[in-house]
Amino acid sequence: MSSFLNTKLAASAAEERIIQLHRQFEHPSANMPNTKIVHVPHLGGIDAAYQMPTPYDASKPTMVLVNSFNTSSELYKSQFANEKLTEKMNLIAIELLGHGQTRTKAEHFTYWDTAIMNIQVLEKLGMCGDGKKVFVLGTSQGGWITVRMALIAPDRISGIIPLGTSMDYESERTRKLGCWDAPTGLTPTINACTTNSATPDFEPGDDYCNFLIDTGFGKDCADGARRYWINEIKANYRGDEGRRRLRMAAINLKERDGLHSRLFD
Repeated sequence: MSSFLNTKLAASAAEERIIQLHRQFEHPSANMPNTKIVHVPHLGGIDAAYQMPTPYDASKPTMVLVNSFNTSSELYKSQFANEKLTEKMNLIAIELLGHGQTRTKAEHFTYWDTAIMNIQVLEKLGMCGDGKKVFVLGTSQGGWITVRMALIAPDRISGIIPLGTSMDYESERTRKLGCWDAPTGLTPTINACTTNSATPDFEPGDDYCNFLIDTGFGKDCADGARRYWINEIKANYRGDEGRRRLRMAAINLKERDGLHSRLFD
C-alpha cells in the first residue's frame, strides 16, 4: 500500500507539472528559493546546483526534477510553490551539466555524466542509498536522464516519470513521428560556438532563444514566460565560458554520446 501511495503522489506531481507548464511565469517577479551548491567527485569535481522549497524530510517520498534543454531549476517554480505537493513529498531540482549554475572544469560531458552526478548529489544530501529511494521526473532531455539514472542506480530509484521526451536518439524515424528536427535546429548554433578564439562578448541571440521557447513551450507561450526565458538564457550563457557550456549542451542534445561535433577539440 505504501508503494502504491508513493506512486500516486509521483503521478500527482507529473499531472501538476503539465497543468502549470504554461502558467508558471504569469508573475515572473515571484522568486524560487536560492540555488544551493554541493560538490561531488565525478569528472574530477562538479559544483552541482540544486533547489528545494523546503528542508528535507526523511518521512516523505522524494521527487527529483530534471529540467529541459537550456533551462534551469526555475522550470519547476510552480511545483515548488504548490503546498499540495510540498506537504506530501520532498522536491529537489538538480541542474544538469551545462545548465543553470552547475559547473565543472571538464570541457566534455554527456547525459550519462549528469545521471551519475545526480545520484552522487542525492547520496551526499542523504536522500538515497542505505535503503532510501527516490522518484525522478524529467522534461524533454530530462526524460532520458531519468532512464539513465534508473539504469545506473536501480537500487536507488523507485520510479521514473519522463515527460515530453523520446527514448530514441535524434533519428529520422523520430522526425517522421513528429519530433523536432534537432540536427537542423542545433547545427548552426554548434558551428557558431566552435572556435579557438576567446568570445568575451558572446550572448545567445533572440532568434535562438525564441527557437528554444517555441520548441519547448509552444509558439503560444505567454509573453511573460517568453521574456523571462529569453533573459535567463542570455544571462546564463553569456561570455566565453557560457559559449563553451552552450556548445557542449547542444552537442549532447543533437548527438547524445556522438563524437563528430567534438572532434574539433
